[in-house]
Amino acid sequence: MKFRSDPSVIRGSIAPVVTPFTADGAVDHDSLRALIRFQLESGSHGISLGGSTGEPSAQSAAERIAGMRTVADEIGDRVPFLPGTGSAKLDETLEITAAAHELGADAALVITPYYARPTQEALYKWYSTVAREFPDLPVVAYNVPSRTAVDIAPETVKRLFTDFENFVGVKETTKDFEHFSRVLHACGRSLLVWSGIELLCLPLLALGGAGFVSAVSNLAPTAVARMYELWEAGDFEAARDIHYALHPLVDLLFVETNPAPAKWVLAQQGRIASEFVRPPLITPTDAGLAQIRTLLAEGGSLTAPIGVVQ
Repeated sequence: MKFRSDPSVIRGSIAPVVTPFTADGAVDHDSLRALIRFQLESGSHGISLGGSTGEPSAQSAAERIAGMRTVADEIGDRVPFLPGTGSAKLDETLEITAAAHELGADAALVITPYYARPTQEALYKWYSTVAREFPDLPVVAYNVPSRTAVDIAPETVKRLFTDFENFVGVKETTKDFEHFSRVLHACGRSLLVWSGIELLCLPLLALGGAGFVSAVSNLAPTAVARMYELWEAGDFEAARDIHYALHPLVDLLFVETNPAPAKWVLAQQGRIASEFVRPPLITPTDAGLAQIRTLLAEGGSLTAPIGVVQ
């Protein structure tokens, strides 16, 4: 809650952690705590749980809330906590957002409702409902059209940003980089915009973005955080060096559906107890593992221990 009153300070690398499961599929809270400690020790500027990388659609509301409770307890007030609280159902979205509010989350990351393909007016009403229900909780839209089949338009973001003081930003997970610029142009640069596309994280900073919520920070948190810090310090070449060095790990994440490759790597590193992903996902196939191993050999230096970014 420390950062809730001034969301403008929520910047940098916000790590969207995986949700670890045991080998028989239960949420593994011990591994989740270990992951949060790893992220904090590695320099991540904030934590998110419950975005696409966290497999929220494969969990019940109660499981998601229990996971948020574990993360909030582990973080305390050390860095901002931005849990994903949205779902395809409004009542469930409000239930999970209410829990995040009570747990002291600094902002709620609310995905555009998936499958139904609502109109822009419907999206405006959806986010208006959430914003009105929790007037003292910053709300961040999570735009990920590749998973939801709907794209929140810059004009809709502008309406929400204008009409609701607690609607503060958007996580843009679209490869249409022009969209990033149009959102900031429509709303002004006081809107907080984070990139959820790994290879657009650094470019977004040039447009005035607030940072990134990048799945690759599960594997290379120090490097991703350092890339932001170098850019902010004006050392653009060093930031670019990290950006390009991350390419193999970015490719690794999507050899098969995220987060299965990342979970396999984390399990191999001993950071989580099992690589289990819930259906309809599966753990990487043999062909996928061959690609993952090749890419890990190429980019694995960035998963080095804390403070060793090569």
